Amino acid sequence: MYQMVYRTTVFMLALCLSIPVWSGEGMWLPIHLDSLNHKDMKEKGLMLDAVEIFSNTHPSLKDAIVMFGNGCTGELISAEGLIVTNYHCGYSRIQSHSTVENNLLADGFWAQANPEELPNPGLTATFLVHMERVTGSVLTGIPDSLNETDRNNLINQRIEVIRKEAVSDTFLHAEIKPFYFGREYYLFVYETYPDVRLVGAPAETIGRFGGDEDNWMWPRHTGDFALFRIYADKNNRPADYSQDNVPFTPRKYLNISLGGVQEGDYTMVMGYPGRTDQYLTSDALEMITGKSLPAKIAIRTVRRNALETVMEQSPELRLKYISKYVSLSNSWKKWIGVVKGIRQSHALEAKIRQEEDFRNWAGKLTSDPACYASLLGDFSIIYDELEPMFLAGDLGAEILNSLETSRIVNDVHDRFFATMDSSKSAKLSAIGNIKSQGNAFFRTEAVAIDRNTLPGMLEVYMKYTDSIYHPAFKRQIADDFHGNYAAFIESVFDESIFTDSVKYRKAFSMSESKIRKKIMNDPLISIYRDFSELLVPIIYGRLDSMNRKLNGMYRRYVSGLMEMKAGKTCYPDANFTMRLTYGKVEGYEPADAVNYSYYTTFDGILEKEKLEIADYKVPEDFKTERTDSIPASYLTDGRVPVCFIASNHTSGGNSGSPVLNAKGDLIGINFDRNWEGTMSDYAYNPDICRNISLDVRYMLFVIDQVANADWILNELTLTNQ
Repeated sequence: MYQMVYRTTVFMLALCLSIPVWSGEGMWLPIHLDSLNHKDMKEKGLMLDAVEIFSNTHPSLKDAIVMFGNGCTGELISAEGLIVTNYHCGYSRIQSHSTVENNLLADGFWAQANPEELPNPGLTATFLVHMERVTGSVLTGIPDSLNETDRNNLINQRIEVIRKEAVSDTFLHAEIKPFYFGREYYLFVYETYPDVRLVGAPAETIGRFGGDEDNWMWPRHTGDFALFRIYADKNNRPADYSQDNVPFTPRKYLNISLGGVQEGDYTMVMGYPGRTDQYLTSDALEMITGKSLPAKIAIRTVRRNALETVMEQSPELRLKYISKYVSLSNSWKKWIGVVKGIRQSHALEAKIRQEEDFRNWAGKLTSDPACYASLLGDFSIIYDELEPMFLAGDLGAEILNSLETSRIVNDVHDRFFATMDSSKSAKLSAIGNIKSQGNAFFRTEAVAIDRNTLPGMLEVYMKYTDSIYHPAFKRQIADDFHGNYAAFIESVFDESIFTDSVKYRKAFSMSESKIRKKIMNDPLISIYRDFSELLVPIIYGRLDSMNRKLNGMYRRYVSGLMEMKAGKTCYPDANFTMRLTYGKVEGYEPADAVNYSYYTTFDGILEKEKLEIADYKVPEDFKTERTDSIPASYLTDGRVPVCFIASNHTSGGNSGSPVLNAKGDLIGINFDRNWEGTMSDYAYNPDICRNISLDVRYMLFVIDQVANADWILNELTLTNQ
């Protein structure tokens, strides 16, 4: 809950936009396209009716788009349930099927027939079936004057009734989400398919070309795509994995355009952007980008360095930790770009100016029952109180959630003490399971990684947080180790039973009473216990209470902004519900005398090769590729296009989203934003914010010319439009 304060705002343009604008800003609910956006979209070049994009009753583009897993987007591209999404969205699944002897990350994978497609337990594809505004049903009769706890309790009771009624006697599931801090509510009905199989993925030298060095950067040359397939039962209904399942038949799938892109072309992106917060005040923006993010960048820098050291030791260790490293590095580099972009774009100053306009407007009201005039002052008071707790909670969670040893320590502690009132046989069984868990744990490099990273991470935490939120062991570091964090952690790891396999096995071969004593007195458990006792009851509880109060204040603030900008349209924050954004293909100028083109080509891959850096390793057959042997439909001006950029407003969760042309055909697969534009979660700047997409023709080139997987091409519907 406390994370609500850790979100975003808007830059330069007003929060409430007067349509038309041609900046690309806005994450629009597709249910309102006809009334809000369609006229402007048509003027920009769209050739579709609104009902062809979104409909609750008829097949539309929305039916070709899925929530891929729990954090990405994918789209249907064949009548046989074939999905394309990003390589990085499927990366952990590809890794899970890889071994040193059969390394799909290194070699790629292309199933030649349905029986060869690989199952992925836990991976799902979810369709939006129905979207509906239910604000009246949720809020009627509930006064906004109620305190947030009582208000939320009443709302949640109504939501549960509405949700159950919406999917009664069906195999569907539903959720109702708040918008504008609970000013509006929408119902979303979903259908989830749990049998999703890996069909094809290029080698890592294509799918992750450029690696962490190029991540969040433009120009890009990354073939960031992977193919999966949805399976269903014989009635086309969701079903758990079974050999009897058959490829899913979609209501709608996307045609793939071979027409390419030109500068100024209309584009739109549909998908599931994760989280933004446009309405946060300048106090919140300064707290996040001036304090929290720099500290978290420092913590992750320590962690990245330790993982790099371990991965360099062997191919096995690289394969084991690469997915974790990539995930960690992704946020790390993005945060660096965000901090830089916010500062360079003077977004904080723009936010302060906007707040001054609000104060002036509120001060001239003849009647102010919502107390708009004092609202921003109230925000400053509460953020002054909240900031120290927020930093402690945010950084404490960053440390505890990243440590390998914290997981086994907490799990063993909870499992052992959960058996205290159980039978003797149950206790012996639990201890046996704990021993087995330890055997698996000590075969990893977790202890070495944590030993090397915890001292630096603790130093960062102590530096950025108020001393009243320092854990109890801080005094021991000062008194017994003269402030030497490395010496303290070395001592802890030398004494703990959770850092040595021999000590661990010996401890859990003792009597129950001795095991209890070992656990209670273990120095590593003491560290985690000190942090947990500080964070959970003291910090998180108070943050939850303050955030409930803030939520009500922000709801008033949004209402005031809408009154102040009457007649203009406010788009809601992203919250992992389906959105549409539209813009155009265009380059940008990030700095003086720097002008980036809107697309990259195959030539750039060869130019980037660096033999000493694995991320820039170029496949050998690429070096001998001749354009005269490549189908003309994959070429632009005699070269293979790889990626392009456009001014669509995207965020995390849009990874894998389809980039569509004016006819609704697939022209690209969204996979990133430019580094200068990562601030778009905090402040959208139309001059530099760009979404980065894989040109769909490069995907076809790889499938056809590299993988020679013509059976996949035969599934697709290609158009020259």
